[in-house]
Amino acid sequence: MRDSHKNDRANARTREKGLWVMKTSTKALLGAAGLSLVATMASAATLDDVKARGVLKCAVNTGLAGFAAPNDKGEYTGFDVDYCRAVAAAIFNDPNKVEYTPTTAKDRFEVLANGTVDLLARNTTWTLSRDTTLKLNFAGINYFDGQGFMINAKKIPGVNSALQLSGAAVCVQTGTTTELNLADFFKANNLQYNPVVFEKLEEVNAAYDSGRCDVYTTDQSGLYSIRLTLTSPDDHVVLPEIISKEPLGPAVRHGDDQWLDIVRWTMNALVIAEELGITQANVEEMKASTNPEIRRVLGQEANSKFGADLGLSEDWVVNIIKAVGNYGEVFERNIGSGSPLKIARGLNALWTKGGLQYAPPIR
Repeated sequence: MRDSHKNDRANARTREKGLWVMKTSTKALLGAAGLSLVATMASAATLDDVKARGVLKCAVNTGLAGFAAPNDKGEYTGFDVDYCRAVAAAIFNDPNKVEYTPTTAKDRFEVLANGTVDLLARNTTWTLSRDTTLKLNFAGINYFDGQGFMINAKKIPGVNSALQLSGAAVCVQTGTTTELNLADFFKANNLQYNPVVFEKLEEVNAAYDSGRCDVYTTDQSGLYSIRLTLTSPDDHVVLPEIISKEPLGPAVRHGDDQWLDIVRWTMNALVIAEELGITQANVEEMKASTNPEIRRVLGQEANSKFGADLGLSEDWVVNIIKAVGNYGEVFERNIGSGSPLKIARGLNALWTKGGLQYAPPIR
């Protein structure tokens, strides 16, 4: 009898444990399903909003020659602008369906966070704190840059290194990694300096051009751009030192994976097209290629659904390249050899040509 009671109690405990496991598993499944539903709803939100609105809202610089600046007709052009146009082409097959919001270094993150824009494409450095504290997702690096220094050689002759700048007044824009890197560089090298700080890029430019400071520091690409706007460009020299890593790239808000995928793969498509020799001029001809990778990238493979997986048409890469060309064409036209800036590709050359530009495959 004792053994019978023991068995009954053991069986009861087993049944209770089984019920608890079933309830727990059911709750977990329901919870996972709920989270999946929420994630699915969130992932489609930005793309749906952009399509419903009929225009992509893109935050760009207030005016940085070669990257984003209005021309004499008031139309924005530049390296970052072409990226916005590429995303619009991928979605609408129309690169002109973009509304540009000029932003300062200080307010660029706010307009993205509060939903004023869908995409930030404004020579912005990818950092850990921006990933976490500001809750941004960077789509990748479309320009490998580094902070440098520019001086008026007539005002301070004989200077050929940043290590000779002790005691100098340095113009810098607040709210940037530039300001922090500047402090680190002078401290690390036991140099003194006087920071002359402004919020707006135009204010920094004007102060330096008027002689309020001896030195201008920002990303080296920006220095070449700013030099073109100065009263006497030939008087100014960009010093050789690069004091930081400044990986620049487009960013979106946390919480929308599908939108991040679209922004990321638009950038990848530009690089892949250059790798494969697909250009603005030959993209239609390349659709007839027998190369399986080219056919796959251009949506010509039977049963291809790479576009559908992104929420786009299968000719999304064709539309991008027809609109702006490949990465190399965008670079050369805006900031490279075909532009007034004439910046060498350097680290931004393809990985096959000694640079760092490398894209995951579309397959």
